Amino acid sequence: MNEYVTGVLENLKKKYYWEKEFLQAAEEVLESLTPVVEREPRYKAANILERIVEPERVVSFKVPWQDDKGNIHVNSGYRIEFNSALGPYKGGMRFHPSVNQGILKFLGFEQIFKNSLTGLPMGGGKGGSDFDPKGKSDSEVMRFCQSLMTELYRHIGADTDVPAGDIGVGGREIGYMFGQYKRIVNKFEGVLTGKGLNWGGSLIRPEATGYGAVYFAEEMLKANKSSFDGKRVMLSGSGNVAQFAAQKINELGGKVISMSDSAGTVIDENGISGDRWEFMMDLKNNRRGRIREYADEFGVPYYDAKRPWGLTKADVALPCATQNEISGEEAQDLVKNGCICVAEGANMPSTPEAVEVFLGNKIPFGPGKAANAGGVATSGLEMSQNSMRLKWTREEVDAKLHTIMINIHHDCATAAEEFGTAGNYVNGANIAAFKKVADSMLDQGLVF
Repeated sequence: MNEYVTGVLENLKKKYYWEKEFLQAAEEVLESLTPVVEREPRYKAANILERIVEPERVVSFKVPWQDDKGNIHVNSGYRIEFNSALGPYKGGMRFHPSVNQGILKFLGFEQIFKNSLTGLPMGGGKGGSDFDPKGKSDSEVMRFCQSLMTELYRHIGADTDVPAGDIGVGGREIGYMFGQYKRIVNKFEGVLTGKGLNWGGSLIRPEATGYGAVYFAEEMLKANKSSFDGKRVMLSGSGNVAQFAAQKINELGGKVISMSDSAGTVIDENGISGDRWEFMMDLKNNRRGRIREYADEFGVPYYDAKRPWGLTKADVALPCATQNEISGEEAQDLVKNGCICVAEGANMPSTPEAVEVFLGNKIPFGPGKAANAGGVATSGLEMSQNSMRLKWTREEVDAKLHTIMINIHHDCATAAEEFGTAGNYVNGANIAAFKKVADSMLDQGLVF
């Protein structure tokens, strides 16, 4: 890193020393940008780095709600409106006990660059609450969502800020929030994405992040004269992203050999496909059970409190669970066990040490801001359909998503090569995304 980049990062660490996830994300981006700021002195002259690492707006508020027994609870709600240079703020709402301002800043910062890579007119933002929907009744979740939206509505809008779902926020929660927004503002507009198909949602949206990660990995494999056909693929997670990544991998001829949840991992050498994939879908989406039940049903190994990465050999790895789930040691295990490609289906699931291992061993590695951009890309397509009062077919949306992921891969690969690090998708993604945002900020003057 050059003196300018190092200085910005050091100041950020002093100012926000407790926000470790945000600092990790900022360092990962900034250290890629040295060749850009050295070639383009106008970025330093305009203090673009100092401006891009600070949110344009941070909203925090209390969310009081009443449970089914009449007890009153208070949670915290947040919306981080990080950068609007390319379009309305866009990013999910996360409901999970771990949510705090630092985690949402990390997610919102990543979202700026992820949205930039899609080529769609979307800025970056993120929000959520430390509310935990697990174990709550539908009525309790509805009362919470209505209370949250009673404050949040004043900060969002179809042309201002368009939230979506994230961990803990699915179709049920989006529906309750949308209903309350519509009730308050008396407008039916595309203010949220991930909506139900009957009232403005897009086909392929539930599948999009998983499909997109697989499409990106497919392009990395093609660039190395390979494909998914016959490959052993290791997935983590068993939620929305992992489920549909598994479906698309099966379609492309790969064999999914692992899935996991917060309690442990299953390894299925027969492949999680067909009836087994259907069982997993029912287990996680309808019965909301634990992945151990899959192991009991099919007689496969279950590893309590373990992640999949060092448990068996795999050709391709798609971490689809949560941040920092692959350590440096686990990355070494993947390399030792023959892994030839890694694509992040979650947000920053590889630690800096793990990324260093992958890059050091010349393993094609697709960072989350590129590889898991399919979800927000399809949210952007939902926004387009809402604006035009149109509804595209499943095939149309999937084709547009596939094209977007191919273009993201091309832009990352081209930027990496242009700045002297051919094959480094981390640098390529950061540089390609940054240039588009930074140039737009310069065009619009000193407004943020």
